[in-house]
Amino acid sequence: MIKTAECKKCRRAGVKLFLKGEKCESQKCPMIKKPYPPGQKPKRRKGHTSQYGKELAEKQKLRRWYNLQEKQLLRYVKSVIEKQKETESAGDQLLRRLEERMDNMVYRSGFASSRSQARQMITHCFFHVNQKPVDRPSCRIKQGDVISVRPGKKKKIIFGNFSETMKNFTPPAWISLDKEKMEAKVIGGAVIDEVAPPIEISSIFEFYSR
Repeated sequence: MIKTAECKKCRRAGVKLFLKGEKCESQKCPMIKKPYPPGQKPKRRKGHTSQYGKELAEKQKLRRWYNLQEKQLLRYVKSVIEKQKETESAGDQLLRRLEERMDNMVYRSGFASSRSQARQMITHCFFHVNQKPVDRPSCRIKQGDVISVRPGKKKKIIFGNFSETMKNFTPPAWISLDKEKMEAKVIGGAVIDEVAPPIEISSIFEFYSR
């Protein structure tokens, strides 16, 4: 039931949100066989969507992309608006802040197949940050920080095929990954063009400005 519910979120959004890890990359992804909203026939025309409806849809896509609760996303948006820098757009600042979350960094480093899985692993104390245990998915990871799998967790079933899985895995440019030690070091800031989700970020600020 959980798998079906997650896949329906992608179909409803109209884009892959990569909520199920490897399944999203395979031919088993429902978005390939049924690239239309659940409960709707393939050839059925979509009705007119209001501006509010479009903004709401974009907000929901971003929230699900980063596996956030409504209050969490609202807090990030408010923070960006209050501390907006003139040298960078609000949209880029928001994405950069979301990319710095611990659960996202674990996912980007290849330690988890999805952000929801990363979140669960973090709450079960799978990782150290700078040699200290961290169990908060929202923890902000900065340049110079090192995320490592705790020694006692390396032999868990979830890492059973880690070596094989990581053979063809390449982390983003701002993450230096030591696959043998199972460590990831943040060596720079997120490159927005490399990670930007298929979402109209400006619509999200318009939604919350109502």
